[in-house]
Amino acid sequence: MKFVSIIIGSKSDYDVMSECAKTFEKFGVKYELIVSSAHRSVERTKKYVKDAEGRGAVIFIAAAGMAAHLAGAIAAITVRPVIGVPMAGSALNGMDSLLSTVQMPAGMPVATVAIGKAGAINSAYLAMQILASVDEALFVKLTEDKAKKAKQVEADSKEIEVLLENPQKES
Repeated sequence: MKFVSIIIGSKSDYDVMSECAKTFEKFGVKYELIVSSAHRSVERTKKYVKDAEGRGAVIFIAAAGMAAHLAGAIAAITVRPVIGVPMAGSALNGMDSLLSTVQMPAGMPVATVAIGKAGAINSAYLAMQILASVDEALFVKLTEDKAKKAKQVEADSKEIEVLLENPQKES
């Protein structure tokens, strides 16, 4: 069974990263979620990544704050896609995490999304878009979701929009 692995650097990241899990649940995408640290549990991280690959993990999502080396540590272990989610919470409000996650050396890519909740949700969407390249049913679900979001924007606009009937250049 193919699945996406979500690894969070500490339990305090769970409130934000649960949004990633909820997004997968909404689309019926299988996932695992564990806590493992690039710094505090190096061997656990290595062992889990290798084991998860053997059991069907095809994409890894790593969420970490501060130095945020988790995504990079995972990228060093696997050739599977790795998506990094920088977490806020430090004195630099997540900017340190963002830069640590996005600044990977050549040949060690980590796709990096926004800091916090939007990043958690977007990491799920990015993972699903990767999966949808070979999963037609998921491709259809994502296409329908995008169309639904576009229709919602139109509906929201209709509630508040003000348009001129025949706008002409005023002289």
